[in-house]
Amino acid sequence: MLVRPRLAHLVAAGITAPLLTIAVATAAAAHGAPTDPVSRSAACGSQGRFTQNAACRAARAGAGGAWFEQWDNVRVANVNGRDRETIPDGKLCSGGIANFGGLDLGRSDWPTTQVQAGKTVTVSYRATIPHQGSFRMYVTKSGYDPKQPLRWADLEAKPFLTVKDPAFVSGSYTFKATLPSDTVGRQVLYTIWQNSSTADTYYSCSDVIFTASAKVSATSKPAAVVKAKPAKSAKPAGKSSTSKPKPSVTAKASPSGTPSATAAVSLGAAEKLSNQTVASSTNSYLLPAIAGAGLLALAGGGGMVAARRGRRTGRRRH
Repeated sequence: MLVRPRLAHLVAAGITAPLLTIAVATAAAAHGAPTDPVSRSAACGSQGRFTQNAACRAARAGAGGAWFEQWDNVRVANVNGRDRETIPDGKLCSGGIANFGGLDLGRSDWPTTQVQAGKTVTVSYRATIPHQGSFRMYVTKSGYDPKQPLRWADLEAKPFLTVKDPAFVSGSYTFKATLPSDTVGRQVLYTIWQNSSTADTYYSCSDVIFTASAKVSATSKPAAVVKAKPAKSAKPAGKSSTSKPKPSVTAKASPSGTPSATAAVSLGAAEKLSNQTVASSTNSYLLPAIAGAGLLALAGGGGMVAARRGRRTGRRRH
């Protein structure tokens, strides 16, 4: 009962002011953020190397630069693992804290760290004093649009890394992380540090650019090149092994009394003509007549030749 009046008296006298300062500093010292791969807050804060980056300047202007000196203080109390229910979509990088709202800007010019897919890297998470707790790291899905504020749906459902109470070396938590092997391009690594010795949970976004994994590069083979075969030259006409020209047929003179081949051809032409111009019922009558006329002409011609020979012979005798 005497302690309370005595404490009030000391406070009034200003004696306990240093003690109060130490207590506040101790509570506020449990801060942290990733420095490798560098987070937005660590890159753009007062101790960062990218304070003149366009995205960093826009982030500071968004909240009047209120967080500039407290770059490691993106923390929310009493979350207890209910991150998706507590932190609103589009405000993952700021933890939903208004003063850090500039960290949620959808931009493609945030400072980045280049990493290789599938490679094991060393993560450094800067902290003022050590605290017990666990880290969970998520990566954005394929197709993530950096020009849009980060949403929970943009992250893979499960963390690719979970580590509890890692080593604290030279002011930073240090641990190994094997990066996803099937991720390429510009992505975000989202880190959640949930304290077990305090009620606080810290949130941070690290912009990275994934290059192809060494395994994929080593095993990938160039596409096969198919060479076209030269076309076979065509054989000259007339020398084909399968088709030979047939010898032409020469018509010979027919014996006396038989129509010659020329007459037969003429008859065939006449028959063909009659088939084109005359009804079939009359063909049987026309063809014999034409054939007979041809034979009479041939016989008459032969008689006249014989008569002329006889006259010449008689004259010689006389």
